[in-house]
Amino acid sequence: MKKFFRNLWENRTWLLMVLPGTIWFILLAYIPMAGNIIAFKEYTIHPDGFIASIIHSAWVGLDNFKFLFSTSDAWVITRNTILYNLVFILLGLALAVALAILLSQLANKRLAKVYQTGMLFPHFLSWVVVSYFVFSFLSMDKGLFNNILESIGMGGISWYHEPEYWPYILTSMNVWKTVGFSSIIYLAAIAGINRDYYEAAMIDGASKWQQIKHVTLPALMPLMVILTILDIGKIFRADFGLFYQVPRDSGTLYSVTNVIDTYVYRGLMQMGDISMTTAAGLYQSMVGLILVLLTNYIVKRIDKDYALF
Repeated sequence: MKKFFRNLWENRTWLLMVLPGTIWFILLAYIPMAGNIIAFKEYTIHPDGFIASIIHSAWVGLDNFKFLFSTSDAWVITRNTILYNLVFILLGLALAVALAILLSQLANKRLAKVYQTGMLFPHFLSWVVVSYFVFSFLSMDKGLFNNILESIGMGGISWYHEPEYWPYILTSMNVWKTVGFSSIIYLAAIAGINRDYYEAAMIDGASKWQQIKHVTLPALMPLMVILTILDIGKIFRADFGLFYQVPRDSGTLYSVTNVIDTYVYRGLMQMGDISMTTAAGLYQSMVGLILVLLTNYIVKRIDKDYALF
């Protein structure tokens, strides 16, 4: 015990630095986890407050989960959440790395900074603002796309009632908004690569593509693996703003836009079923945790050179 307190005192500066983040996680991440007990109860509101409501609510065991998975909604929201996130991860990774490499090859560094700023701008826009941009293009009456179609003799499309177009629209919007920020991360990693490797490759007669293939990509691989594992851990968590705001909560699009996050929100706001939505959220978190552990285990088994933990 004496050694423990001595270590605390010796590392007091570092501990004080992480104290605000630790308090934030305890208050907003760990303490609320106790509320997951609602997933196993039939939550009813008690006049004495939230804690009393939990205590006096009847236990139902796994009934909330059984009801969730007995509906067709469970399959739809799980399918949409996983498939969209898989596409976002793979496409986002490829485009972010490609953009970072292209920017690193620009000789005019001032022009490169202009491009970086332009690519970062969408990242800071709210999905509410973006949804109005999208509506200005897809509006049935005054949308730019329909005006173009009508000008060439084609009929307008009711975009917000045609589900087949939305997987491409949502994927495009996600890439547009996120790939710029991701590319900056890889660009910073490229800037840290020792230039001696490139000079050695040029002496050996390596072309630009060979330098990228044998120097840049291997150097980026550990970062790519780490970020991919983190993204896989969030594969059951969809971007609420993208799937709720951009389609404007159109009911005819639910088959391709309804994901776990929007399902939980609608269940809470429209049906008021707190127990069901808590069960869906707990299911979402547990599968995400399992995927992170499984992915990290597979990566370590495939190549111990890139072992992360």
